[in-house]
Amino acid sequence: MSSDFFDLEVDEQITSLTQAAHELLIQYGLANCVIKSINFEFNATFSVVSESGQKFALRININSTRTPENMLAEVQWVRFLARVPGINLPHPIANSSDSFISTIFHAPSNQDLKAVLYTWLEGEELGDEATPSQMFQVGALMAQLHQSSTDFELTQPAELPTFDDWLWGTEDFLLSAKSLLPTAERALVQEAVARITSDMVQLYAQTAVQIIHGDLHGWNLMWNESQLSVFDFDDCGFGIPQQDLAVTMYYLDTPEQEAALLEGYKSIAPLP
Repeated sequence: MSSDFFDLEVDEQITSLTQAAHELLIQYGLANCVIKSINFEFNATFSVVSESGQKFALRININSTRTPENMLAEVQWVRFLARVPGINLPHPIANSSDSFISTIFHAPSNQDLKAVLYTWLEGEELGDEATPSQMFQVGALMAQLHQSSTDFELTQPAELPTFDDWLWGTEDFLLSAKSLLPTAERALVQEAVARITSDMVQLYAQTAVQIIHGDLHGWNLMWNESQLSVFDFDDCGFGIPQQDLAVTMYYLDTPEQEAALLEGYKSIAPLP
C-alpha cells in the first residue's frame, strides 16, 4: 500500500477512486455511468446512475480492514435477509463473472481494491432526530433481523469476526504501546476495561452468539414514504443482540427515542 496516495488531499483521493469506480463498473457491464462520491471514510461509496437511468450504490473498500471472506459473508447474509418478509434492504449485484465481489489493481495506492455493488435505496437517512414512531419501527426491524438469523450459517470460505472483546476487534490505541494517555488516565481506562470485559464474559455465557449488524444507527437506516430500510452491513459479525441495541442507543438523543426503540423490539421478540 502506498502512503503517497493517502497523503493526497481528500478531493484528489476521491478523484482517483472515481476513476477506479468507472473501471470496476465495466465488470458489471456498466459503462459511461454518472458517478458521485457520497461517503469517504473507511470505505469509498459512490452513487451510480447508468445510461438507462438505473441507480446503484458502489462501495470500494479502501481503508477498511475487512477481508474478501468478510465481504463474502456480508453478501451471504444480506441475500438471506432479502428473502425474509418485512425486512427492506438493498440487494447485492453479481458481476459478469457471477461474483459479488469485484477486484481491480489501483496503482496510486498500490493495492487491490475490493468492491461490492448494491441496488439503490431511495429516501433519507434517519439520522439522530427520529421520532418515537420511527424508533418503534427501528426496534421492530432489529428484532426481525435477530429473530430471523438465529440459525443462519455461513458457507465457506465466508467468515466473520466474533465481537467478544471490548474493542470488537479494532486496534487498541488506549492501552497498547501506541497509547498517549498519562498514567492516571491510563489506569482509569484499565479499570473501565476490566468492568466491560467482566460484563461481556457474563453476557456471552448467558446469550447465544449469532450474526448481528454491528453498526445499526440512524445513518445506516433509510426512511422513505413511511418505510424503513437498513443498509451498510460492512461491519456485521458474530455477537449478541445486546450489542446491536447498545450501538443504536448510543446515538439516541432522548429518553422517548430509547423507550420507543425498546417497545418496538418487544413487539416482535423479548428483549435480550
